[in-house]
Amino acid sequence: MEWPALYFTTQLPETGQVILNCTHNPFLVLLAYVVACATGFATLDITERIGHAEKAASQRLWRWVGAGCLAGGIWAMHFVSMLAFQAPIEIHYQLPVTLISLLFALTASWLAMHTLSHPHLTFWKTLRAAVWIGLGIATMHYVGMAAMRSYATAYYNPALFALSIVIAIGASLAALLISRHLCEGSGVVHQLLKYTASLVLGAGIVSMHFTGMAALNLVLPIDSPQPLPDDNTHLQLGLTVAVMTLLIIGSSISAALADKKLQHKESDLKRVNILLSQLDQARLSLQQVAHYDALTNLINRRGFNQIFAEKLLEKTNEGGMLAVMFLDIDHFKRINDSLGHDAGDELLKVLASHIKDSVRSHDDVVARFGGDEFCILIGLHDLEEARSMAQRIMLKMKEPVELSGRSMVMTTSIGISVFPQDGMTCEELLKNADLALYQSKGCGRNGLHFFSPHMKNRATLELQLEEELRYALRNDAGLILYYQPIYDLKSGQVTKLEALIRWQHPVHGLLAPDRFIAIAEANGLINELDNWVLHKACEDLGVLSRQGREELKIAVNCSPLNLAREELADEIENALRIAGVSPQRLELEVTENALMGNLANTLALLKQIRSLGVSLSIDDFGTGYSSLAYLKRLPLNTLKIDRSFIQDIPKATQDMEIVHAIIIMAHTLHLQVVSEGVETPEQHDFLERQGCDLVQGHLLSRPVPLAELPAVLAEINQRKHSRSVSSLSLATVQLH
Repeated sequence: MEWPALYFTTQLPETGQVILNCTHNPFLVLLAYVVACATGFATLDITERIGHAEKAASQRLWRWVGAGCLAGGIWAMHFVSMLAFQAPIEIHYQLPVTLISLLFALTASWLAMHTLSHPHLTFWKTLRAAVWIGLGIATMHYVGMAAMRSYATAYYNPALFALSIVIAIGASLAALLISRHLCEGSGVVHQLLKYTASLVLGAGIVSMHFTGMAALNLVLPIDSPQPLPDDNTHLQLGLTVAVMTLLIIGSSISAALADKKLQHKESDLKRVNILLSQLDQARLSLQQVAHYDALTNLINRRGFNQIFAEKLLEKTNEGGMLAVMFLDIDHFKRINDSLGHDAGDELLKVLASHIKDSVRSHDDVVARFGGDEFCILIGLHDLEEARSMAQRIMLKMKEPVELSGRSMVMTTSIGISVFPQDGMTCEELLKNADLALYQSKGCGRNGLHFFSPHMKNRATLELQLEEELRYALRNDAGLILYYQPIYDLKSGQVTKLEALIRWQHPVHGLLAPDRFIAIAEANGLINELDNWVLHKACEDLGVLSRQGREELKIAVNCSPLNLAREELADEIENALRIAGVSPQRLELEVTENALMGNLANTLALLKQIRSLGVSLSIDDFGTGYSSLAYLKRLPLNTLKIDRSFIQDIPKATQDMEIVHAIIIMAHTLHLQVVSEGVETPEQHDFLERQGCDLVQGHLLSRPVPLAELPAVLAEINQRKHSRSVSSLSLATVQLH
């Protein structure tokens, strides 16, 4: 292989013939530009593909594919452009040198793709790489020029030669910058930018080549022969090279697109797998939330019902017993009210741990239903197992708990139902355990009760009574007031009547208040019931006035729950206004414990009621926990001694002393004293001797409806007259 002489800085010889009429085949030039543009587009596309490749091996593969496309494209453009060169002499190309130029193109292309693979590339690093890439392309060009063989000697214009190198470096820098800019993005605009950049890069590559060709001058010696060029196949060869190159470039672009789609599918598949994994985690989280209590991490009601149904089916098929335990923490509301809900939550965590530690194994299910309600499901061989576990839980609960700097001792009430004797379904067993719990709470709490059928009967009856009581209040049907006279020992007259409600039930007959007042209080009916009594009593006062009994007052009882309502004073005023009676003829009786429940609010309400002119009486005195300090602050008129202190007089000396002390204390506070439950003349006489102001009881009269009241009052007054006459006769006999 012989290298031809190349003159880059030597001036043209004076003796020689300069060939000036060299031309280029326009079709091949255009074809070379198409190859250059396709090369630029492939470079941009494969660069983008390298940036999106996730695996290092894939990035290396696409770097080599990109380097091959870029090198092949640049070299093919150069080769086609050389074939487009036409001179009036015979020209051919040496194959080894041409292949060496391809090696330089591959080196420069690999350097370009390697540079574009860096994630963080500064401008100066890019410029340095562009210099080397441009020099490599220029070297490829001029080595390719060296492969040209003819009788002429090649001389190069130094300025154009230098300019071609500068253009090569500039085109390389532009290619690097554009590729870095377009490696990210998508959409139609992004594709148009890539097409435009490909045209620009193609123009830059072609410009470098034809600038180098413009620097070429072919010189023939004077005496050398000038054979005309033969008919050659440059056009065919150039077309063949261009088509093959375009096919290779197109295949590379198609492979890149196919790999891109495949990667997108893999990415989509990964995203789907991630989403499925997230959905599984979300499902598990939802299942945790749906079936477990967030505070105690115990199973909640939904999870308990699911396990309960499974175990119930198992026991139904295989035989055996199950016990359902309902637990309620006694007076837990006081903790929330006094220490706050955060302290209450901490206490619930500790108590839940106590309950969990008290069960036997993982087969026993412990659940929190909400608030301070817990439920336990256990398998049994006999009832004593359930009793033993309940007692173990109650004992564990009594262990002191440190909370907010205090040592708390809590108790629990437990209700138990047993499968199959107390029910065959989840709902029935849970309901019966709840009834047993209600029984435990009603018996003073801190105890356990098994379900028994009478509980269900009583609950059914109470539910029925509740519905019927609502109907009675809504339709004013069946409710009536009875009145018990209150006798003034000093005046010898009945001056007051206590209004006592009765319910004439269509099935159960006449019901006393103790049969339905608790139902009304438990179901939110007590306010409506008290209001009915108030209006009815005021209405009956109007009736008594028309009968000539304007001196009589009526005392009505007020529920402790109703006493907590600020609207009570307005309701009393409204009832008096509707009935058209004087407020001084109405007396409101409140229990001792109701007064002490919330003294500040109660005191304000009582003063408001007292300002209306309504009298106030403290009922059942001696059974509560009021003190003399509290009593003197209350705007009371009357104090009623509870019947429990009267019923054993005169046999109970201690009760007589207590009654004597109460009367003295009440008179000291300027209160009238009424004694309830007076049933014997001895009790009457004792109270009269002690200075009691008023008495009421069966000795005088049982409670009677309003229609029977005139006859009862007349009888009481007649009894008093007869007793006075007897006393006078006895005194006359003694005088004589």
